[in-house]
Amino acid sequence: MELKNIVSSVQSIAQVIASVIRVEVTIVDANLDRIAATGTYKDDLWGEISQNSVFGFSLKTGESFIIENPRKNKVCLQCENRETCKEYAEVCCPIKIKGQTIGVIGLVALDENQKNELMKNRNNLMEFLNRMADLIATKLLEKETTEKVKILAKELEVVLDSVDKGIIVSNQYGDFLHWNAKAVELFRIDEKHEKTRNVKQIIKHISIEDILKNNIEIKNKEFRYETKEYYVRGVFDAKQIIVEEKKFGVIFTFSNISEILNVVNDITTPSIVTTFDNIIGESDCINKVKIDAQKAAMSNSTVLIQGESGTGKELFARAIHFYGSRAKGPFIPINCAAIPEQLLESELFGYEEGAFTGSKRGGKAGKFELANKGTIFLDEIGDMPLHLQVKLLRVLQEYTVERIGGNKCIPMDVRIIAATNKNLDQRVLEGEFREDLFYRLNVIPIYIPPLRERKEDISILVEKILTKCNGKLGKIVKGFDESTLDIFLRHKWPGNVRELENTIEYAVNMCGYNLISEVDIPNRLKVKKDKVIVETVEGITPIEELEIREIKKALKYYANTQQAISNSAKALGISRATLYRKIKTYHIE
Repeated sequence: MELKNIVSSVQSIAQVIASVIRVEVTIVDANLDRIAATGTYKDDLWGEISQNSVFGFSLKTGESFIIENPRKNKVCLQCENRETCKEYAEVCCPIKIKGQTIGVIGLVALDENQKNELMKNRNNLMEFLNRMADLIATKLLEKETTEKVKILAKELEVVLDSVDKGIIVSNQYGDFLHWNAKAVELFRIDEKHEKTRNVKQIIKHISIEDILKNNIEIKNKEFRYETKEYYVRGVFDAKQIIVEEKKFGVIFTFSNISEILNVVNDITTPSIVTTFDNIIGESDCINKVKIDAQKAAMSNSTVLIQGESGTGKELFARAIHFYGSRAKGPFIPINCAAIPEQLLESELFGYEEGAFTGSKRGGKAGKFELANKGTIFLDEIGDMPLHLQVKLLRVLQEYTVERIGGNKCIPMDVRIIAATNKNLDQRVLEGEFREDLFYRLNVIPIYIPPLRERKEDISILVEKILTKCNGKLGKIVKGFDESTLDIFLRHKWPGNVRELENTIEYAVNMCGYNLISEVDIPNRLKVKKDKVIVETVEGITPIEELEIREIKKALKYYANTQQAISNSAKALGISRATLYRKIKTYHIE
């Protein structure tokens, strides 16, 4: 602790001493720098005083003393200024804090009158100086304490601002006393307007009087804060502030429900980060799909991914999510065909407490709420019931969600990626899928070709999948013999990459040597191979292949017309419904 930190106060005290005793006053610090002075010495502030002076002696010994005979007193014998000294008397009083001398108060008489003032009442003089020394020490302690409090307050402010919860401290009337940066963000607190600085503006029916009177502690209570331009929904805690048995107010902590759900989602459903590099394939058609998907990732528009089962629709959906601006947000997948119809609505949209028998206390957030600030992936969208399609359409139009049993629209910031292996055009014609919803979903269409249309990727996929299966099963299978690879290239893979993965895993399990041969693969692949050989040798083209070829030809010919399906059906001599059925049966895209 240094006296130079309170120079202004020390100078004021020096002037008080001089006015009372009517002598010259000099006060030095522990470095023997003159930090305060009156009269003659005032012009020599911050001048350095000798270690051999009376100030140096008092600083070293920590003792008070009076010198009546300067130049002759033993204290003065070592002083460099002894011969030129013009002082008539001197008084020194050390300034101490916790036994440590941090400075000295010095009184100097420059004539006989001033000397007489010093000598006439020595006891009272020393008592007065000791009190002045204590006053200076107290001022310094107060300064140090104040600085420590300021530093502590700043540290607390930094800590509070780093907390990802809104914190508001109120008095017994609900008026804000303190708040952190998160509270400003949540409630847009305007420090210039008092009306935005009372807890009852946020929590309408809160009774702070009850909290303080009845020692109530609130945990995880829901709140809704709404203005014309702004809406926040979340939970809060409230706890009274008691210091030395006196109640000062209440501390509130607020959490935004969407942020809570994101944390829950990160813990319960961690997303596997997927990039386009994770999508295996180098064929022209799959590379084109990757390019289109990367472009789609740069937008927030709805994406509809179509393709046969097993082509990797969810893989593309994840890659789009993690390639775009929402990568740090949640990715929530839900299979619309895997969840019973009666449960799908509550899974998607959530429900309020008491919405139905067996509903959880406090209600439950739906997948859309969990996906806030991120992406929801609606797989098998073609199997969604019609009554839920209406509710989904409303979400796409208004970007709000209403829980089952609720009456409040919850704003959502969610990107929707849907996928299906169904022909939605046909489902629309059949009345099984809403046309308006189809157009809302099909803003950016992406079609993933089946494996039979990109057979050049099979060799790459086989190698990658084999490595994966070896690691999973703890085996060292080096590859496939030529005849087995030929079977793989001839097979149509109706189950696409998923079927290929299952086939290779089966073969690795069955393989007893370094190479997988025909005996190790499933029988269904061998039968297909035999059938192809017979067809090729006899030169007979199956009806199925003829139909596929002619349907593709017609669809390509009329592709740029407004009624491509109708024109194609007419040219082939079949009905639209029959054409749709054959397109689905033959997996024609």
